[in-house]
Amino acid sequence: MIRIAPTFMMGPLLAIAVATTALTGGPAHADQAAPNPAIIPQPLRVTPGPTTFQITAATPVLTPVGDAEAAQAAARFAELAARTWGVTLTASEGDPRSGAIVLRRDPGHAKDAYVLEVGAEGAVITATDFGGLLYGGVSLWQLGAPAATQPGEITIQAVSVEDAPRFVWRGMMLDSARHYQSPEFIKGFIDWMAIHKLNVFHWHLTDDQAWRLEIKAYPRLTEIGAWRVPAGAGAQMDIDPATGRPRLYGGFYTQDTVREIVAYAQARNIVIVPEVDAPGHASAAVAAYPELGVTDAPGSAVPAVPSDWGIYPTLFNTDEVTLTFFAKVFDEVMDLFPGLYVHVGGDEAVKDEWKASPSTQARMVQLGLHDEEELQSWFIAQLEKRLNARDRRLIGWDEILEGGLAPNATVMSWRGVEGAIEAARLGHDTVMTPGPTLYFDYRQNTDDGAPGRSTAVSLRDIYDFDPTPDAMTPEQAGHVLGVQANLFTEHMIDESRIEYMAFPRASALAEIAWTAHERLNWSDFRARLEPQLARYRALGIRYAETGLRDAVTIPPPDGERRYSRQLKMCTEGLGLSMIDDYPLKGERPAFVMDVMNPCWLYQSADLTRPVSFEVAVGQVPWNFQIGAARDNIRLPTPRTAEGELEVRIGGCEGEIALVLPLAAASADPGVTILTGELPAREGRHDLCLRFAQPGLDPMWGIDWITLDAAR
Repeated sequence: MIRIAPTFMMGPLLAIAVATTALTGGPAHADQAAPNPAIIPQPLRVTPGPTTFQITAATPVLTPVGDAEAAQAAARFAELAARTWGVTLTASEGDPRSGAIVLRRDPGHAKDAYVLEVGAEGAVITATDFGGLLYGGVSLWQLGAPAATQPGEITIQAVSVEDAPRFVWRGMMLDSARHYQSPEFIKGFIDWMAIHKLNVFHWHLTDDQAWRLEIKAYPRLTEIGAWRVPAGAGAQMDIDPATGRPRLYGGFYTQDTVREIVAYAQARNIVIVPEVDAPGHASAAVAAYPELGVTDAPGSAVPAVPSDWGIYPTLFNTDEVTLTFFAKVFDEVMDLFPGLYVHVGGDEAVKDEWKASPSTQARMVQLGLHDEEELQSWFIAQLEKRLNARDRRLIGWDEILEGGLAPNATVMSWRGVEGAIEAARLGHDTVMTPGPTLYFDYRQNTDDGAPGRSTAVSLRDIYDFDPTPDAMTPEQAGHVLGVQANLFTEHMIDESRIEYMAFPRASALAEIAWTAHERLNWSDFRARLEPQLARYRALGIRYAETGLRDAVTIPPPDGERRYSRQLKMCTEGLGLSMIDDYPLKGERPAFVMDVMNPCWLYQSADLTRPVSFEVAVGQVPWNFQIGAARDNIRLPTPRTAEGELEVRIGGCEGEIALVLPLAAASADPGVTILTGELPAREGRHDLCLRFAQPGLDPMWGIDWITLDAAR
């Protein structure tokens, strides 16, 4: 119910409105009586009032005496006000009084729930816990425009807000293994999560390409495992003068830094869930400690931390020495991260090494296991025992269902929603994070030139997702802890790319995580998003404007540049938007292509007259671990050692009308412009472009094409 704030807080009309809501459940369609205030995520109940409250630097922010958490929440609110309103507020302990912003405790509210009352004589935030006080302050901050009405003054419309979250797990995952981010960026990202009322930061710290977490018992994990030479000719040309070899790229988080980040997150009501991958995604650890690998499987050695993306066959072995390794690692992890959950990965563990290993097969016989899936299940169960012994819970990707689920495990469903449905059917808790909908490495718009997965996941796609699908019974839906979006960073080479891919989609994520699905309204959300974008700008968040508009489906006309994202891929086997590997710093072009069939269609070219053909081409390293699927890629046979670009008229089975040698381009690590002339053909025709090359590495891509009638 709505609690009525002290009478000094509001004028008589607002007091009557609040009292009526408390007694009757609110007037019919109260939320539709006036536009919702610009709060994201949408609150549970909002009742507007007739007056306004003026906030100036003289407005006190008051917290109960001796309440450190309330003081912390007040400090966060004052920090936001200073950064976006230009108003410096002072938080202090004291009794409620007229003209103040008051934070107070009340034992009757759910976790992270709050009541916010704003009237002519002040504002009161009431909550039971720290999260509620913090989020009440965030909502109050959102009610004020980023720019002051008058210098030093903010006007907030009177309102009563009752609010509580739908889910306890409202998360984002950041992959710091594929690309390292600075501690300062991590803290800033946590700040941005907090203003969306997100409360779980899933930190992906280990993978094939790096081990980022300092472990005192195993120092080589970061001495060796945190560093690699990036793929591509550009990185090979970047020689470190200290070693005379290609420069290593990477970094890691010391335990002191981790403790600092954990405390920073706690001060913003965010728990950090660390991820240490097992039994797959093990290459960096095995490069540091070879004895952890499947040493008797042919080709299992990992001489250096690799730089390819995709799924490596490298697995941890299942020997006692490896279980001891994980026991020590998890002990240090649990010392650093006080939250309930530790993520163990469990995904994409190709079993080829275990199948080829005599010692692993003998281990299966010893344990009475029938296949490698059961062996993974046994292995995960051993890790769970270590965590459970310290009252922690294991969570893993939905592959941990295969071979039998560990007794107390929680499942993170990423391959669609089916894993979550199955886990809930078995009585286990689950977190919804299905790809592609909640994978933020997919572009926000097909007309977006950003690197990432070529398929687009729009703001609307995310907003329409229901974490409790109809296939679940009410009892099963009760096992859904919440929802999470994932930022895997293969294509996010720097921190600005992460911002670009995360926002504004984080606002849609926040709303489906907080607000009941039946209360979601796309048009209302879009209206509330505009003030949110102003807040983004005030905070310096570099969001993707492409995520706010519909894709342009009609490509540019002949005579204008048509970028690869505006061409049509001949197939869509594994579509990616990949950046050139050069220059090493600064902006790089992105090439959209199907890496399983690099082939493009320039549709409806006017060839009535001879056409001048200009194309910008570049190279990207073939750094994809796709197993035997690589053998299915077919490229045209080249005429020269360096290869050529073939242009066919009338589709990919049509005649070859133009062949452009790649000799000059192959010597250029950047983008090269090639030119030629297409012969006249009556009418309009599709052009098929393919590179004839002797091998896959490097792979050629198209930046843009221009056709112009030859003079």
